[in-house]
Amino acid sequence: MRMRPTLSWTPAEDLPPATTDLEPVVEALRSGGVLVLSGAGISTESGIPDYRGEGGSLSRHTPMTYQDFTAGAQARRRYWARSHLGWRSFGRARPNAGHRAVAAFERHGLLAGAITQNVDGLHQAAGSEDVVELHGTLSRVVCLSCGARSPRRELARRLEEANPGFEPVAAGINPDGDADLTDEQVAGFRVVPCAVCGGILKPDVVFFGENVPPQRVERCRELVGAARSLLVLGSSLTVMSGLRFVRQAAQTRKPVLIVNRDHTRGDRHALARVSLPLGAALTAAADRLGLRL
Repeated sequence: MRMRPTLSWTPAEDLPPATTDLEPVVEALRSGGVLVLSGAGISTESGIPDYRGEGGSLSRHTPMTYQDFTAGAQARRRYWARSHLGWRSFGRARPNAGHRAVAAFERHGLLAGAITQNVDGLHQAAGSEDVVELHGTLSRVVCLSCGARSPRRELARRLEEANPGFEPVAAGINPDGDADLTDEQVAGFRVVPCAVCGGILKPDVVFFGENVPPQRVERCRELVGAARSLLVLGSSLTVMSGLRFVRQAAQTRKPVLIVNRDHTRGDRHALARVSLPLGAALTAAADRLGLRL
């Protein structure tokens, strides 16, 4: 039986309650040099669910691990059948007000950059240019044998040709683009190999149980080091891949500000914790700064 990855933590009980006051966020942005760290919560208003919020996908869905994906053809068949269907819905998602606000902050020179834990590409679709995709992107696939990378749309075309009439109804779509399908629905799905060498194809994302590439981590550390403050948007910071940058900022006495509806694992490091819907909060912050989205 596949075990659920360790994705939970216990909120600290000795912290003051979150506020709805956006002034610390506005002041940080006004000062400039803000590094944004975004998570799944910024994309929920685009129709992509998060992992841990109310109705989050972890209540019904165990994400694919790297170990499972590489261990056997059956796991890969299940993954690609579900992901192929999910990609159709995932690919239709559009940036929301939160993404557009981050793009506006960058456009007006208020940001030191952005790091996103998301794999949906919505920051770039909204106009952001200086974005590090910490966990990769679903818009590319990579061969585990030869390393060749290719567009996801190309793989989607090949999978359509290999699986004519594949139109199951999914129970839901998850933040990693994985659709909820039963084993019966994915039975018989045909997976295609790398067009270059015939090897195993994988989405160009960091699976649970897989390490973020060291050079990408180092780039993020450089961004934290150069920033004046760190603004966390819609991330629970449960996994260390994002939490380490909050800890780095706190250790170097850079202000950490968090906008998230629920508690996060980085709350104890935050100068301010704001509990508001991200789209409305960031639009309001932009308005106070006189910026048009």
